[in-house]
Order: sequence, then C-alpha cells, then structure tokens
Amino acid sequence: MEAPLSAGTGIQTPHPTPPANHTPGTPGFVAAVEDALKAFFLTRRPIVEPLGPVFVQAADALELFVLRGGKRTRPAFAWTGWLGAGGDPTGPHAAAVLNACAALELVQACALVHDDIIDSSRTRRRFPTVHVDFEQRHRDHGWAGDAEHFGTSVAILVGDLALAWADDMVHTAGLDAAALGRFAPVWALMRTEVLGGQLLDIHGESAGDESVAAALRINRYKTAAYTVERPLHLGAALADADPHLIEAYRTFGTDIGIAFQLRDDLLGVFGDPAVTGKPSGDDLREGKRTVLVAEALQRADATDPATADLLRTSIGTDLTTDQVERLRAVITGLGAVDEVERRITELTEQGLAALASSTATPDAKERLRAMAMAATSRTH
Repeated sequence: MEAPLSAGTGIQTPHPTPPANHTPGTPGFVAAVEDALKAFFLTRRPIVEPLGPVFVQAADALELFVLRGGKRTRPAFAWTGWLGAGGDPTGPHAAAVLNACAALELVQACALVHDDIIDSSRTRRRFPTVHVDFEQRHRDHGWAGDAEHFGTSVAILVGDLALAWADDMVHTAGLDAAALGRFAPVWALMRTEVLGGQLLDIHGESAGDESVAAALRINRYKTAAYTVERPLHLGAALADADPHLIEAYRTFGTDIGIAFQLRDDLLGVFGDPAVTGKPSGDDLREGKRTVLVAEALQRADATDPATADLLRTSIGTDLTTDQVERLRAVITGLGAVDEVERRITELTEQGLAALASSTATPDAKERLRAMAMAATSRTH
C-alpha cells in the first residue's frame, strides 16, 4: 500500500469558484488556479507566524515564486483529465478537484527551485532565483559566513517546503475519502518519478552517458510523467475513470510530454532570447545532455570524429555568441535537428491517436488535442 499523504494541519483550504467556462489555458482558468493557491497560502499563515520572521520571509518567498507567473499547465491537464472522464464542473465536487489540481503548482515550484540550484541558474522568469535572492539578502545584512552557501541552503528548504505543502494542499482540498484514496497512489508515483528523473539527469551529465536512450529516459521521468501523464492520470483517478481511459491518457501523456521536452531542447539551442527569456544557446553552455546533443554526437561519431571532438570539448563551457552559432550550424548539418523534429511529429501523432480512440468526452478530446499542439509547436 502506498504511504498516505501528509495529514497537514486539518485546516481546510477555502473552496474557490471553478472557472465559469471550465477551459484550461484561458485567463479564467489560470485565475481560478491562482485563487486556489492564494487561499491555501492564507491557511499557512497561522502555522508559519509562530516560528518567527525568518520562516515567514522564507514562506513569503515561496508564495511570491508560485504566484509570480506560469501557464498552470499541470493543473490544466489534471482538470481536463477529470472533465474527460466525466467530471462535472458545476457539481459539488468541482471546487475540491480544482484545489487538488492546483496543488501540482507546488510540486512544480519544488522542482524549479531545486533545478535552479542544480543548474546554477541566476534568474527565473527574469527575476533572481530563490537561492540568488537569499544570497543577496545575506550580503545586504552583512551576516557571517558564506553568502552563496546560505542562499543555497535556504532555497533547498524552500523547495522542500513547497513539496510538503503540496501534500497538505491535497489533503485539505475537500476531497472525499474515496477520491483521496484513488488519488494518493498516483500522486506518490508522480513525486518519485520527478525526483528520479532529476537524479538521472544529474548522473547522466556527470557519468558522461551520451546515449539517446538515456536522454529519452530522463525526458520520460523528469518532464513527461509529471507535466502531462500523471496530471491526466490524477484527474482520471478523481473521476474514478475506467482502466482503459487511464491507459489511453497515460499513452497520450507520455508521448506528448516527451515531445514537449524535445521542443524545449530545440528552443534551448535555437530559441530567440526575446521570446524564451533565456540566453541564446544556454543549454549548450550548461552542457545539458539532451536528445538533440545525443543525436548530434551519435551522428558525428559515425561520420566525422573531428566534429564529435569539437562538440564534446565545447558543450558545457562558457561559449561566445560566435561559438554558439558555429555549434548550431554543426548540429544542424549533422541532421540532429531534423531527427528531433521527426521524433516530435511521430510522438505527437501517436499521442493524438491514443486520445482519439479513447472514451474521453468529445470536448476533452478537442481541448487535449489543442493543448498537445500548443505544447509541441510552441516558440517559448
């Protein structure tokens, strides 16, 4: 039996009104998710304040981080999964389901805060990352010890708090016992998968695993599982969906989730900084072992060892703009970009086929198809 969710404090999260048009991706849906998050954060204040101003500031930093922006993609997939399995957006359970779906944003916050530490990122959505923020606070106050270490330590705890509060938000969402019992095992799998995917990513970079298979495995667990597959699965579990629909959702979610990450890999090398908000070629400087890089190395090893050596000695270094341009040309010339685009197309078609043959409601199929196309053909 899976471990139960954290018992939280027993303070129920107030129930926001579900969006009037129930359509993920719309401003109304995003606002409803954010209202649920704001309501939850209010319930944490009586718990946080007795610990004193230091912890209050950390909790405030988490709240600001969560509410600062984002497309609320994961709650959107979970909500749509619930609707597609017969969930009633005007029924008595809708508000509780929305709360549970919104809790995915706290899992996302944990992943992002920790990911920024792992990647040594200095900004997130054009603001200082959490560890950089607290590093600067240390310097501003002239405190003892190493400012960078302090910032990293606080950010680790802020990320941990986000994950703990994600459990609390689910537990206090207002779900009935049966729904929570169906939800909890899927939630537990998702948390383990995203952490496992992150570990695979770190290990792959350090151990030098350059295979396409390893990169795809990381995409499967670090991104696809908790971005699309498990959110859909969670929504289906809340609606008590039949096993066949759950299987179709998971196939769709895995394929579209991996295609989503492959698109992200391309944008990390070829994206316009003005659109992506990231420096041009940042993934090359960071040395990310993406499917794009793995494909390029595999092809270079087979046809041009000198080019393979250039890629290996360049990726993961402080590249100039001209060097980034050269690597882009090399990767393109090797056919790696075309291969990644082919994979995106193939995975998208497979995922859409699984969705089309499922028993999801017509409205949900239409919405999920639109979400899939937006995720796999986006420019940022």
